[in-house]
Amino acid sequence: MDYPGWESLCESFADVAGMPLNNSPKKATWSDSNRKPRRGAEQLATCINDLLAELLNTRKSLRQREAELAAGVSIGHRPDEETHLVYRLEAVLRAGAEAVGCQAAALYLLDETTSHLKLRAGWGLSDELYQEPARPLRGAVADLEALIGHAVVLEDTSLLPNWQPPLEFASAVCVPVATPTTILGTLWILGDETRNYSGEQTNMIEIVAGRVATDLEREILLHKSVDTRELDREVAQAAVWQEQRLPTIAPLLDQWEVAGWTSHSDCLNRGFYDWNVLQDSRLAVMVGEGQGPSLEAGLTATALHTAVRSLGTYPHTAKQLVDRVNENFWTSSTGGQFASLGYALIEPEKNSYEIVCAGHVGAVIIRSDVTDVAAKQNVPLGVQPDTEYAEFAGGLVRRDVLIIFSEGIRRVFETTEDKSAEEEIATVLRDDMTESAEQVVATLREVVESFTPARPIVDKSILVVRRR
Repeated sequence: MDYPGWESLCESFADVAGMPLNNSPKKATWSDSNRKPRRGAEQLATCINDLLAELLNTRKSLRQREAELAAGVSIGHRPDEETHLVYRLEAVLRAGAEAVGCQAAALYLLDETTSHLKLRAGWGLSDELYQEPARPLRGAVADLEALIGHAVVLEDTSLLPNWQPPLEFASAVCVPVATPTTILGTLWILGDETRNYSGEQTNMIEIVAGRVATDLEREILLHKSVDTRELDREVAQAAVWQEQRLPTIAPLLDQWEVAGWTSHSDCLNRGFYDWNVLQDSRLAVMVGEGQGPSLEAGLTATALHTAVRSLGTYPHTAKQLVDRVNENFWTSSTGGQFASLGYALIEPEKNSYEIVCAGHVGAVIIRSDVTDVAAKQNVPLGVQPDTEYAEFAGGLVRRDVLIIFSEGIRRVFETTEDKSAEEEIATVLRDDMTESAEQVVATLREVVESFTPARPIVDKSILVVRRR
């Protein structure tokens, strides 16, 4: 048994129980047939066996886990990494050339267009060669042959000028430098004399090329890792900035409550809610979201939030503001910046509202016995400049609740074709119309999170306005 204290354990057990332990404690035997074992010895041996079996299983699991973690270890980076790469490449090239009795080695790598080969590292070469322009891949017969996976052996380069060796040496071997997924370039091993190259020597050169490819791949992954970490930090900072723009203090309006909530599928937020008391004492509330890929949608959402805040400083109706934002999106983008917005103006003195929704944002007014849909899904902002967005207006009495919600919320509640998301939301809330705006948000959030995976696919935003 692979346990360092096994022998000591067996001796101690024999002294205490009067019987030894074999390789399996369950197969214990009497040390003396005339001597009876102490009570419970067999049970103790079985317990020891179970404990040791658990220990061995834990060790096995630990080895497997460490192997899995090895694949996810971040690549270490030193400040002088590029200098170390130069020395590593030169040392590998020198070792490879000397191993087969040659006097020089040259590493040529493809450029971004894969149309030229540039000398990137070497050994036994003049430094002036690095100043020469890249060689066109077209016409480089030996390099082309190597790049498709064949080693090219030139025992006498003077007799084989059509192969176009890059440097004037008497003999040469050209092999590809590639990873399993990427062709990087070619490796030339060069000799001062004409000579034969055995199969073993050619294999050695290919092994050297593999080592070079490994070093280069590590360098590529290192730069990608550094760039990715930097991008992640910047995106996280942008998300914090977006979060700070969300309102945290409800407006101080008698008989009115406002609350909101948003969850985000990615680090950069693609949706938002907001409220603001205008100079004429009207309450402006909104829910918006950007459309498209994650990062693009996050930037679009920020642009939308900024546009609404900026244009909202001028006198306007709900329809006028949505029309202006739509025109702003249309004129300031190249045609690929789309967004959804639900915008409502509430006049506390008159207990009235007006609301306009663009895109996939929804809105509903829930009363004690009636549900009013205050929006229809239509064309998103930025699609066309002359879109006509419908305006819904009316009054709010005590305990009426106005809810504006994003497309992600609609997907959660619109589970059947029989009922719309607005009707499902009303069904959830109508049991208790005495809940505050914050309680309404909490109730809807609980439902949403119960049907949402740990990593949601789309953002979800809710804004609730309630008249006490």
